[in-house]
Amino acid sequence: MKIHTADGVVRGIAGRHVDRWLGIPFAAPPVGELRLRAPQPVTPWVGVRDALAFGAAAIQPRFGTMTGVRRHQPMSENCLTLNVTAPAGPAGSPRPVMVFIHGGGYLIGTTALGLYSGSRLAARGDVIYVSLNYRLGPLGYIDFGRYGTADRRFDNNLGLRDQVAALEWVQRNIAAFGGDPDNVTIFGESAGAAAVCALLATPAAKGLFHRVIAESAPADWVVDPATADRYAHDTLVELGVDPGDHAAATDALGKVDAHELRRASARVARAQMRERPGLPDTAPVVDGEYLPQSPTAAMRDGNAHRVPLIIGTNRNEATLFSRFDEGLPTDQARLTKLFAGADPRVVAQLNGVYGSYTDGRRSIRLGGDYAFWRPTIDACEGHSSYAPTYNYRYDFAPPVLNRSGFGATHAWEMFAVFGYGDTAAGRVLTAGGRRTMRALIGQVQGQWLSFARTGAPQPSWPAYTADRRATLVFDKHTRVVDDIDQQRRLAWAAYRDASAEPGTAA
Repeated sequence: MKIHTADGVVRGIAGRHVDRWLGIPFAAPPVGELRLRAPQPVTPWVGVRDALAFGAAAIQPRFGTMTGVRRHQPMSENCLTLNVTAPAGPAGSPRPVMVFIHGGGYLIGTTALGLYSGSRLAARGDVIYVSLNYRLGPLGYIDFGRYGTADRRFDNNLGLRDQVAALEWVQRNIAAFGGDPDNVTIFGESAGAAAVCALLATPAAKGLFHRVIAESAPADWVVDPATADRYAHDTLVELGVDPGDHAAATDALGKVDAHELRRASARVARAQMRERPGLPDTAPVVDGEYLPQSPTAAMRDGNAHRVPLIIGTNRNEATLFSRFDEGLPTDQARLTKLFAGADPRVVAQLNGVYGSYTDGRRSIRLGGDYAFWRPTIDACEGHSSYAPTYNYRYDFAPPVLNRSGFGATHAWEMFAVFGYGDTAAGRVLTAGGRRTMRALIGQVQGQWLSFARTGAPQPSWPAYTADRRATLVFDKHTRVVDDIDQQRRLAWAAYRDASAEPGTAA
């Protein structure tokens, strides 16, 4: 399967149901003099380039590259590649394009993960599926700009710029794969959902996509310039470099081993988590230029790209984090720190609707809502004034997840989105609930694909409006609920109004 791209010919893998092209570079390797620089154009190649295997994962902790039992994807700074999956056989007309951005807290993740294959979604929906790698951790999301020089620049928002570069590649090349560059849906989960929300607020992304799906989005997950400066400063200190010695800092950032830089930033992040739980360190910086506003502020003010949006959460987002991740405020100690500077009346209102967060289960729900549901509803409230907006909540959990205490936890909806519930691993997890899982795969994929094709989900899903605030609840009996959890919504609105806008450029 040979395709002529703007940079050269790529040879892919022909399959029974789908054809795939893996590991296609969309930007020059960000190494050497291009480390910590905005993505640069690919150098065109002569002859045929094999696109038969996934590219290297971005630099990250090794556990983030696990793709199976004792299997890990190799990692490298040379990671800016994407993958294209297309239904086998010719199309009668250009196919809709769905571009997926993986999650992982802007710290881990790889498109080589089997869950992200996209083959079932592409085959069922007759769509072109694209997945992409982007720079993570300090190489992608710490702003070292102040330590650059005229001869050795360091740019900011590199992971975000990588995503824009990948979308520009789609515009230049996707027609050669049978895709429609005028019908591109971007979608992501967790940090990938935060990324698509950030792209909504990024001027450089204008016209590169036409619909957005954000699954479990910490939609306001950004940092302000002062915070970004502090993270950069503290990371250099952890490297043993005096940040006041500009020449030494520039030299160190250009030469330090990538994993040493990652480990230094991780130590800074752990310290930050202890002092400011629930707030990011490696995240896009609201610099007033490349990212002028936080995504939720841009949506509220009508400055986000006015394209249709699906956005939602899972019922039990934080149960996963309460067991495996200390980054979210899911216990009394971390919630106390989170709300230490908040208006006491607002904290009392939150306690009134959640119950005291000295209770473990209530603190997990409150922490999950803080991270995911609160900014999701803010996004709905803002964006729905300017563009069609659709809110969902994914409630279904099979017996094994309910018995283990996870419920419909973070990332669980992806088993429906990608049809993974029909795989061997999916069937094990959904034992006792397979009939419902099969039905929900059909429902969720049907809604996502209708949205990607037409810009609207199926008629059974009403838009979120100020008059109704409709939410589609995916469950054993899927239903529409108006103004779901109203008292929680009002309590978080009071918290927002009493707090400083996160991620506002100074």
